[in-house]
Amino acid sequence: MIELRGVRKRFGRHVVLDGVDFVVEEGQTVALLGPSGTGKSVLLKHIIGLLTPDSGEVLVDGLSVASLDRKALAGLRQRIGYAFQTGALFDSESVFENIRLGISDEACSRDLDFCRQRVAECLRLVNLPEDVARLMPIQLSGGMRKRVGIARAIAGSPKYLLYDEPTSGLDPVNADVMDGLIENLQRELHTTSVVVSHDVRGSFRVADRIALLHQGRIRAVGTPEEFMAAKDVVVQEFLERDFQVAALEP
Repeated sequence: MIELRGVRKRFGRHVVLDGVDFVVEEGQTVALLGPSGTGKSVLLKHIIGLLTPDSGEVLVDGLSVASLDRKALAGLRQRIGYAFQTGALFDSESVFENIRLGISDEACSRDLDFCRQRVAECLRLVNLPEDVARLMPIQLSGGMRKRVGIARAIAGSPKYLLYDEPTSGLDPVNADVMDGLIENLQRELHTTSVVVSHDVRGSFRVADRIALLHQGRIRAVGTPEEFMAAKDVVVQEFLERDFQVAALEP
């Protein structure tokens, strides 16, 4: 389970998280919604320990992330796969080597036969052909880079998956394909996942629960049905804005 209790974070005078309470139960997929710049990615980085809260507590499997020493934090990160918004691939390394970096067990990562099999399996899971492994990142489309980033995130067989804006920058057709991919991964891997997004429609498709981050706090949380039926003015304005944008898309 992932749990944030009263988490606050500011950068200079800018308050990003202002007392966030957020829970992701084991086996669930939770979509964290909110406009760009509201702190969704900052929240994700607290879960994996890339940022520490100014106050409050972040717990993963009952462990306080901020209090872990370097070895314990490395051990925790082996259980968490992080899919960055742009893929964050190393341009000087092949797709094979980029995915291989996600294999957290050192003995396995040194076993070339194991790595070949694991990379091929991860490419299959993200619906890419095996021969993509020999390509360089510069040879990939934006959507393919995102998929390879997800393949790297799952290479170590993580318990948790964190997706940072997986459909950002994709056209509606490819965004729909990405949502289907996330759904399939949840079915096959049975991970506990947090999907950061500003896309309501895609989030309703992939998530068991929806949370809206607004002005540094979780404004609303519930199932997609509960979220859609919410009477909260902020929630309704966010939903209306998303559907208005969708209506303008080609």
